[in-house]
Amino acid sequence: MKHPQTLAVRFAFAAMFATAFYAPKAHAQGCVVARSNGETGGPESEGGYLKPGEFEVSVGYRHQFSFEHYVGDSVERNAAGLSRTQLGTQVENKINLENLSLVYQLTSRFSVTANVPVMSASRHTNDTSTFQLSHGIGDTSFMVSGWLWNPKENTKGNVQIGFGLQIPTGNDDVISNINGKPTVDDYSIQPGSGGYGIIMQWAAYKNLKRISTQLYFNGSYLATPQNTNGILRSATAASQPLTEFNSISDQYLLEAGFAAPVKKVSGLTVTFGPRFEGVPANDLIGTSLGFRRPGFALSIEPGFQYYRHGNVFTFSVAKAMYRDRTRSAPDDLLGVYSGDAAFANYVWLASYSFRFDPFHKSMAPHHTN
Repeated sequence: MKHPQTLAVRFAFAAMFATAFYAPKAHAQGCVVARSNGETGGPESEGGYLKPGEFEVSVGYRHQFSFEHYVGDSVERNAAGLSRTQLGTQVENKINLENLSLVYQLTSRFSVTANVPVMSASRHTNDTSTFQLSHGIGDTSFMVSGWLWNPKENTKGNVQIGFGLQIPTGNDDVISNINGKPTVDDYSIQPGSGGYGIIMQWAAYKNLKRISTQLYFNGSYLATPQNTNGILRSATAASQPLTEFNSISDQYLLEAGFAAPVKKVSGLTVTFGPRFEGVPANDLIGTSLGFRRPGFALSIEPGFQYYRHGNVFTFSVAKAMYRDRTRSAPDDLLGVYSGDAAFANYVWLASYSFRFDPFHKSMAPHHTN
């Protein structure tokens, strides 16, 4: 029988670093594009690695309320030093993102994953009575992932690499009725991006037996070869050829930290580490014109994971410590700073997952030796 601390360290959430905005599509920090649930930790706790033929079903949830406006890394203020929140003119973005994920373990090392996001969102300027509202399925993604080393021989640490494709299944031209006129919603609350994407991701962990702690380092990058989605932002935007259409932008997410079991509560693990996510000004592939709000947020993310009988529940809160609304590619070409972006102070994240094997009668949790 394994030492209970060893079992606890092999805690929850895994075989797939939940790509999803992952479905990687984004608009995470309110006006900045990047929304991902992400994942902390290595292979599933006491359940160990997924076995060949097993499925894992996950439901992830992300909530954020963005209202703090930044220009560069400073809060936007008027000549009197008052922020937009103090003036009551802030734009308020509320995003609720659910992600449905299905993993199938092909072999002991390789798996395939499908992710379908569902979003509901609103956008409102505080000193007006009008709202932009949107809801619907986002951009679906499909992944193929593999562990670099044989899971049967590596229970103390491993690295998983994944590649995938994002498909534009989400609506990118949702319209709201503003003062009696049909108006295209801001791209920050559109369920879809309007373009295809190439997904690259990794998940790495290392168990430190002496201190019963696990270190993890996870990341993902969505590369979007297309330039714009062809959606005219507004009638006035037609006079601005570099930014008249919405940009289909890259997104990224990095997470690192440690996970430690709570000795007095079987199956409970606490997690803590930094979270870094955002949208670059320049895409990895193709041109970077069109309208986008590039920027990033660096947060600290405490949380916990609880495992019981093959079920895993996770919860964390990312508290923003540093935010930066950077210059876009059109800004650099024109020599201007086109505007600000609203960021969230907190991002709330939760997920639930369970595994099953429909081809065998035994549904009991197993352990990896």
